[in-house]
Amino acid sequence: MKLGVFTVLMGNLSLQEALGRFKGLGIQAVELGCGYYPGTKHCNTEELLANEQQLKDYKAMIDDYGMMISALSCHGNPVHPDAAIAKESHDAFERAVQVASKLGVDTVVGFSGCPAGAKGDKMPNWVTCSWPTDYTDVLEYQWNDVLIPYWEKATKFANDHGIKKVALEIHPGFCVYNPDTLMKLRNAVGDTIGANFDPSHLFWQGIDIPSAIRYLGDAIYHFHAKDTKVDELNTGRTGVLDTKHYGKESERSWVFRSVGYGHDYQVWKDIMSNLRMVGYDGAISIEHEDSLMSIDEGLEKAVSFLKDVIINDPVGDMFWA
Repeated sequence: MKLGVFTVLMGNLSLQEALGRFKGLGIQAVELGCGYYPGTKHCNTEELLANEQQLKDYKAMIDDYGMMISALSCHGNPVHPDAAIAKESHDAFERAVQVASKLGVDTVVGFSGCPAGAKGDKMPNWVTCSWPTDYTDVLEYQWNDVLIPYWEKATKFANDHGIKKVALEIHPGFCVYNPDTLMKLRNAVGDTIGANFDPSHLFWQGIDIPSAIRYLGDAIYHFHAKDTKVDELNTGRTGVLDTKHYGKESERSWVFRSVGYGHDYQVWKDIMSNLRMVGYDGAISIEHEDSLMSIDEGLEKAVSFLKDVIINDPVGDMFWA
């Protein structure tokens, strides 16, 4: 495994400045945001596709800092009912695929997206229950009429450009929000679809992370290192579904935290051990969304914590067995 970082947390720095900072911390891999929600600060795919020399210089700069690129990330909603938003997300995905292919990167990260509840609706509709039966009708429409057809075409585009791993982040608010829905889409579309596994979105749903890792197995294509602290004082009263602003930390049922501030070393050691059991040996990519810490402190504490739990060396011989 390699210690990595999702570079958007250093959006106030140029990529070269950020790479210098990361190298000084011992980070080995970078995940580059290249469109829609992550922005294009560190990877402007339109510019890179328009200038072959700029693309070569870009790759050379990252190589000079001794970094590998773990993935290009273009989180968006390509099945949004607003055609303009859907197109912007889709175009970001296609550019990410093209640039990843030219850079020799095998993984593109994004969201599955969430469509409308029916034709003519203007906003996405995330379904969380099966009754009344209106909701099962919504799911039938979303999956069979929109989501599966979209990703059938999108994965073909990826494959045509040599990209075999589209890592969808399992994230509430989108159709793929837990391990079952990830596998539902993968089974329908093919094994180009895999998971960007981010425990922070699963912790608050009550999902056991090692169980989810073992279930997904080789469908895990990328990994985000981000934690969540569930506030039992608030969940005891309101449950885990929470629409309060992230800035209302003392009122929310849960908040995102830097690794180690939601769950302890044993939990994260179990996560790393189970990743190894299923054969994942890619980047452990730090994502900072901790509203109780500065970016610098959150990153530094995450790096320090993860250096103690990441399993680096190949498995040795079982001389005792």
